[in-house]
Parts: sequence; structure tokens; C-alpha cells
Amino acid sequence: MNNSFEATYQKIKKIAIFASGSGTNAENIFKYFQLHSFTRVSLIFTNNGNAGVIKRAENFNIPVIVFNRADFYQSNKVLNILKTENVDLIVLAGFLWLIPENIIADFKQRIVNIHPALLPKYGGKGMYGNYVHCKVIEMGERESGITIHYVNEKYDDGNIIFQTKCKVTQLDTPESLARKIHELEYLWYPKIIEQIIRGSL
Repeated sequence: MNNSFEATYQKIKKIAIFASGSGTNAENIFKYFQLHSFTRVSLIFTNNGNAGVIKRAENFNIPVIVFNRADFYQSNKVLNILKTENVDLIVLAGFLWLIPENIIADFKQRIVNIHPALLPKYGGKGMYGNYVHCKVIEMGERESGITIHYVNEKYDDGNIIFQTKCKVTQLDTPESLARKIHELEYLWYPKIIEQIIRGSL
């Protein structure tokens, strides 16, 4: 590693992950950055006090912040924690709420999301998880994939950072397609996050 690179990254970069559900993508990101030289997952935020991601975070000794709609949309509580903790990048991993404008404004081009389809198709409110896979199969698509994108004020609308594809066959079910998509998510999401942190994307 050259001296200029070391100087650039001597400060540990902090990631905050927002998740609403079981947290398998979040855990994959925990593992990827656990021993990373310049990046750590420092906080988990969830809007679901029963979310599986909480236990996963505890297993990695990552602090968890549970918040409600009032905290998120009617106050600066979540934003203030992000700023106090000097978070560098917000990563959405199965987070189902729209990010409010106060956080978007303070973290412009520093919030990323992963969507289980090839945007701009099959995005928008209510299009997540198996709802997406069912629609892809229903419409007779021969390929699907993942889209990693920056987050703005609309669902699945921000600038696309990265996409990759998988085949959809006539034998695929929503469950089998989900497995293909998860493999792509686990492989690519941490790598793309790292490239964003490095400033190479």
C-alpha cells in the first residue's frame, strides 16, 4: 500500500446499515468489513423491534438503534445520531421505508440501496422481496438481476451505480429466483460498497 493511499484512508470509514427484516444482507456486509483495513459497520438502524437483524448485529457487537415513524419523519433524532457518530455512508439492506428529506439532504450521494431486479423495471413502492420476483416471472422476463443505486426522495429512483444479471428460466419459481438474486447480492453488494468508500465509483 503506498503512502498516499494510507494517508487517504488512515481514518476508519463508518457505515450505518438500515434494515427492516432478517438481515441476511446486513450480516454478509458485517462479515466482509469485520477485519477491513479502513471501513467498519458502526451502527444498525431498524424500524422493527422484532427484526432478525438485531440478533445478527448483537453477534458482531454492533450497536442497534430502534426507531419509530415519529423519530424518523417528524424529528431529527435519526439524523442527529448519524452526524454525532460521524457516519460516512448509509447502506440500505432490506429497509422498507422511504428515507426522509432531512437525511437525504445531509447525506447526498452517501446513501445506497440494493434492489432485487434490473431497474428501472419492477421498482417503486411495494416492490420488494418476492413481490418483485413474482412480477418478473409473471411478465415472462428471461433475465433479472440486482441494481445498486444511490437513494433520493423516491423509491428506487436514484442514479444507478451497478447492475448485474442472472437468467430466468421457465422452471423458475419466485423462491428459486430469489436464491439466484441473493447469490448476486451477497457477492456484489459489499464489493460495490467498498469501491464507493474508496472513491473509485
